[in-house]
Amino acid sequence: MAYDKFTVLTSSAVPMPIENVDTDQIIPARFLKATERKGFGDNLFRDWRYNADNTPKNDFILNNPIYSGKILVAGKNFGSGSSREHAAWAIYDYGFRCVVSSFFADIFKNNSLNIGILPVQVSPEFLDKIFSAIEADPETQLEINLPQQTIVILATGEKESFEINDYKKDNMMNGYDDIDYLQAMKSDIQSFASQRLY
Repeated sequence: MAYDKFTVLTSSAVPMPIENVDTDQIIPARFLKATERKGFGDNLFRDWRYNADNTPKNDFILNNPIYSGKILVAGKNFGSGSSREHAAWAIYDYGFRCVVSSFFADIFKNNSLNIGILPVQVSPEFLDKIFSAIEADPETQLEINLPQQTIVILATGEKESFEINDYKKDNMMNGYDDIDYLQAMKSDIQSFASQRLY
């Protein structure tokens, strides 16, 4: 299995209401040397999280201990810029399993789905409600229900549906990447091929 199965996630969230966050801000280019997915979380938002002397910047949201959880709530147009899949790796390695925004760059969205991060796109109005709920109570819980394709602010019961490709949804619920999906069909593929050998 490529990653943990995703069905229903209930968690507090980290709010980052910054628009147009690109992949170089998510994981700077100088950290792209590794080819495995491990260790990238240490450098997630590196230049925003740390000073030049490697001390944490107190005013950056990930360094604020009152916010935690497996959900990152981001501003509009998250994941724009270059297509580096390392950006998704860094978010996953840090511990996030879901990113909520009112718009995602397509390549970042697909890279996330391939490794087990669920990108939940909501309306700008619902995103504002989430930010307001977290501002009022940093421990506010969100429920992300993948089978039903809904996101709920549990404190208020406010809910919105989100879209996801059926193939990607099935893979997320099984913890499959594209290779795992093919491996799960191995016997069917072999049977199909054997009937066509001459």
